[in-house]
Order: sequence, then C-alpha cells, then structure tokens
Amino acid sequence: MNHDLQTPPTRLDLLHQLFASATHDASAAMCRWTDGLITLSLDEVREMPLGDACSELNIEDELLTMVVLSLEGEIGGAMILTFDNANGRQLVASLLGREVNDDPEWSELEKSALTETGNILGCAYMNALTRLIDTELVPSAPYFIQDYGASVLQQALMAQAADCDRVLVCRTGFHREGEDLNWRVLFVPTDRMRKAMEGTPGGATGQPPLPRKYSY
Repeated sequence: MNHDLQTPPTRLDLLHQLFASATHDASAAMCRWTDGLITLSLDEVREMPLGDACSELNIEDELLTMVVLSLEGEIGGAMILTFDNANGRQLVASLLGREVNDDPEWSELEKSALTETGNILGCAYMNALTRLIDTELVPSAPYFIQDYGASVLQQALMAQAADCDRVLVCRTGFHREGEDLNWRVLFVPTDRMRKAMEGTPGGATGQPPLPRKYSY
C-alpha cells in the first residue's frame, strides 16, 4: 500500500501562516476604512541576505511617499507603507472625497489622511501579532516621509543587522476591485520578534488567534 508523505512545514512556512492571519485582519480594517474599495493580500515572506534586501525588493532608487511606524519595547520591528507619489495622492483624494491634488506640496490634511491609513493598518497588524505571540506590541505614532525607499528600508533593517546577516521581510500588496495597485506594506520584524513568533503555539500549529486586545 502506498502512503502519501507530507513534508513538515519549514519555519518560513509557519511565519507565512502567521503573517497571513495578520494580513487578513489588516485587509478587513482597510476595507472598512475605504468603504470596501481597497483590500490587501500577502505577497510573500522572504528571507534574504541583508545587503541584497533593497535590490531584491525593487525599491533601490525610487523616491517614494511613505508612512512609517515602529514597535516600541524589547520586541521590535518596523512597518513601512509605500506609494509612488501619484498613487499616494489618489488614495488621499478618495479618502477625502476630492479631486487628485497635483500641488508639489502635500497639505497637512492630506498627510493626516495618509498617516491615519498607516495607523489603521499598523494597529490591525499589531492586534493580530499580539494575539499570536501572546506579547503586547505597542506601535509608535506613524509619520509621513518622502524619501528614497532604500534609505528608509536600510534604517528599518539595522535592528536585524545587529543579530544576523540575513533579514526577514513580509511584503503585502493592495488591490482595488481586483486590480493590483502600486502600493506596498513592508513589515520588518527584528530577530527577537521572529524567534518569539517561531516559538508560539500559533507559530507551530497555525491555530486560529485569540480575541483582539486593541481597537482602532
């Protein structure tokens, strides 16, 4: 009699399950925030050499509009919400119910709308990850920045670089009514967070998470 043999999941597979759960919550939050217009999906969870991260994620030389937040406390990480300028302006216009603004300078209201988007996504991710690793994760206030993506990503990777020469990056994509958008969320956990995720029952079994701790 032949028996099918199943290959045990790798650590990266288990982390993918955890991030998929977090992305599901973030997608639901984004859908509510945009009145059903925008959803998210997990593109990939990748481990790569530290020095290759920017080129492999294809954000080396692009000037981007970004919302950045970090995790406070011993278990850290960073979340970077990236747009090209045109796509960032389109999101803000839809949120504010206005025509797309082509003024080179972003108004404070536009910046506020974009950072609130980052805040909603960040809280949704942290809610899910808090449940999964049973450790309180407190996100910082998000901030708006226009800079080269490689520069901002390198700063986020520094915390990982202190522990190892390979980094883990979770990349999430946005969709509008089935159409892929040129927006991304990059979540960069520290090595300490990664180990906490790998050591949890959720990380080992992919079981459903417990009720959320935070609201947004």
